[in-house]
Amino acid sequence: MTKKKIISLAGDLGSGKSTVASLICEKLSYPIHRNGDYFRKLGMEMGLSVTEFNEYVKAHPEIDNEIEKSARRAADENESLIIDARLGWYAVPESFKVYLTVDINEAARRAFNDPNRKNSENFETLEEQKKDLEKRFKLENERYFNLYGVHKEDKSNYDFVLDTTTLTREEVVEIVIKAFENWLKD
Repeated sequence: MTKKKIISLAGDLGSGKSTVASLICEKLSYPIHRNGDYFRKLGMEMGLSVTEFNEYVKAHPEIDNEIEKSARRAADENESLIIDARLGWYAVPESFKVYLTVDINEAARRAFNDPNRKNSENFETLEEQKKDLEKRFKLENERYFNLYGVHKEDKSNYDFVLDTTTLTREEVVEIVIKAFENWLKD
C-alpha cells in the first residue's frame, strides 16, 4: 500500500484529538477534514445531544456510512490531509494512523471545561460528564462493530499510539509530527 501524506487521528473521547488535529494543520499547512463536526451538526439540527444522536444513528446506519465515506472522499481529493475522525484509519488505510489515549478522569475534566462542547453536551457536574463519556464510548464501540466489524480502540489498528493524559497539546503535536515524519521515511 502506498503511503500518503495523510494523518488520521482517532482516540479516546477527550484525548485532545480535535485540538491536536487543528495544531498539526497549522504546523504542516495541511487541510483538515472533521467527521465529528458534521456528526454534531446533524445531531443539533435534530435537537439531539451528541449522545442522543449516537443512539439515533444506531438505528439509522445510512447516516454513519455517509459520514465515514466523507473521509475517504477528502483523502481522494487531497495530496496531504489531516483527518479528525474516529474511523479515519479505517476509511483511509494508507494514512498514518494515530490513536490518542487519555485517562477517563482527565477526559471528563477536559470535556467539562471545553466551551466548544456546551452546545451539544452541557452537564452540571464533572461526574455527569464522565458518565456520558463512558456511555458514548460504549455506544460508539457497539455501533462501529455492528456496522464495520471493527473495534476503534484496538491499538493494533494504528501506526502510532500516544497517551495524552499528562502531556501538553504542544508536546503531543511535536511527538505526532516526529512520528509521522519517521513513518514517511520508512
